[in-house]
Amino acid sequence: MTADPIDPPDVVETRAAYDTVAISYAELVRTSLAESPMDRALLGVFAEQVLAGGGGPVGDLGCGPGRLTDHLHRSGLDAFGIDLSPGMVEVARARHPDLRFAVGSLEALTLPDGGLAGALVWYSLIHIPPGRQPAVFAELARVLRPGAPLLAAFQAADDEPVHHRQGYGHTISLSAWRLDPDRVARQLAAAGLDVRARVLREPEGPYERSPQAHLLAVRR
Repeated sequence: MTADPIDPPDVVETRAAYDTVAISYAELVRTSLAESPMDRALLGVFAEQVLAGGGGPVGDLGCGPGRLTDHLHRSGLDAFGIDLSPGMVEVARARHPDLRFAVGSLEALTLPDGGLAGALVWYSLIHIPPGRQPAVFAELARVLRPGAPLLAAFQAADDEPVHHRQGYGHTISLSAWRLDPDRVARQLAAAGLDVRARVLREPEGPYERSPQAHLLAVRR
C-alpha cells in the first residue's frame, strides 16, 4: 500500500516500521497480557465502566495485531480495532476473523461524533509527537459519548524522544516518546476528558526499560 503523500514523515515512518514487524510483533506480544495481572486488572476496570454505562461500540485505537481487541471482546464488549499499519490490520484480521478491524489514524478518526462507549489507546500515543497530541485528545473526546471511559497506556518520562533502528528482529526506523503523565492528564482535561485514576508501575519483563503509565479518564 502506498503511503498518502500528505502524511507527515513521522507517520510514514511509523506505518512502514509496523508493516515490517507486524508478524514478529504479534508473536512476541502473544502472551504478554497473561503475564501482567496489573494490565489485566486495569482493562477489567475499563470494561466494567463501559458496561455500567450501558455498553456500545468500543474502539481499540492503535490496535496492532488485535490481541487487546479480542480481550475486550471476551470481556463482553462490542470491540473493534483501528490501526495505522495495514500490515498490523492484516495480521489482526487473520488472527481474529470474527472481529472488525480497519486502517486509520488517531489524528483523523473516521468515526461519528459521540459514537463510542469507550476507547482504548494502549501504547499508540507514543508515536505521535507531543506537540500534536492535544489535537489527538480533542479527536478522542469528539468520538466518545459523554460519560464514556478512555484508558491510555504509555511509557512514562518527561516527554523523552527515543529512536529505534532495530525492533522485533528487523531493521527499522521508528520514533517514539516516553510521555509525561502530568502533561498528558492536563491536556486530556483541556480536551474534555477528566482523569479519574492514574497508575504508574515499574518495568516488567525483559523488554520494558521505563515506568509504565496508565490513565483512566471519562468524557465530560
